[in-house]
Amino acid sequence: MSDNFQKILNVRNLTNSTFVLEIEKNGMIFEPGQHILLGKAGDIHHREYSIYSGVDDPSLEVLVKEVEEGDVSKKLKRLKSNDEVEIQGPLGFFTIEEEFLNGDSSFLFISSGTGISPFHSMVKSIPGLNYKLLHGIRTIDEAYEKDQYDPDRYIACTSRDNNGDFHGRVTDYIKSHDIDKNTHCYLCGNFEMIRDAMDLLEEKGIAQDHLHAEVYF
Repeated sequence: MSDNFQKILNVRNLTNSTFVLEIEKNGMIFEPGQHILLGKAGDIHHREYSIYSGVDDPSLEVLVKEVEEGDVSKKLKRLKSNDEVEIQGPLGFFTIEEEFLNGDSSFLFISSGTGISPFHSMVKSIPGLNYKLLHGIRTIDEAYEKDQYDPDRYIACTSRDNNGDFHGRVTDYIKSHDIDKNTHCYLCGNFEMIRDAMDLLEEKGIAQDHLHAEVYF
């Protein structure tokens, strides 16, 4: 087996279209917030996926949503235990700098859909992290494994039902809440959400060097 071919250990289905692939770690060392290039073994198509697991977890996990036009996600959805995937990485610099973790820094994580992945890794990897996590989703069933977060720090922003912690988009939450200007803000998800949220955060006085974004779709 090639060094970058790794076995699927388990598939954890969260909704009809969203699932967690648990993959052999093979000694991979990564920083929370980094991503990998992932595809079915032997396939020419790969896609970037943020690492979902914590740095000390025994296996590597990625959160995947099957999308209708997604060639890679549809193939990953069909995989089972002992099937192989091809991995390149870890890659990327969407990480929390060590100096930010010193002192009393606070963090605002802003995500949409499966863009919650890097924040799941950060929360699992960094004990005592002073964070608030906004998760923009349509309905509460998309609040992926929300029980793994401190309930006082996780806010499900649901746009199509009233069953979340806040009814509306994450941008609506930002508009209606005060944010300390010294907060480090990390954003991951779709481009339009990130663009609009960053504009709002700048209007609230958050400096450019406190804004960090990872855009995949």
